[in-house]
Amino acid sequence: MNITVNAVHFTPDQKLVDFATKKLNKLDNFFEGVISAELILKVLKPETAENKIAEIKLSIPSTDYLFAKKQADSFEEAIDLAVDAIRRQLMKFKEKLKEK
Repeated sequence: MNITVNAVHFTPDQKLVDFATKKLNKLDNFFEGVISAELILKVLKPETAENKIAEIKLSIPSTDYLFAKKQADSFEEAIDLAVDAIRRQLMKFKEKLKEK
């Protein structure tokens, strides 16, 4: 799976990139056909709470893509929430494939 990490208006440290890559690689366990994953990290207004946003766009065969956007106090927490949401979407997608 090809993983791209984009950060809007800041440079993420290597630990954050490694964390995100590790989490996104685990999605292959739920569905083997994942083509690529794009993670976009953003900071809303820096002075507010829950200002970190993680957006995941997952390319899979036969559909355009799956998308999840989550907001939390830290990037790690936002990535965790977004990966969980994408995992649920993958499970639903897999169930639909089995029904056909």
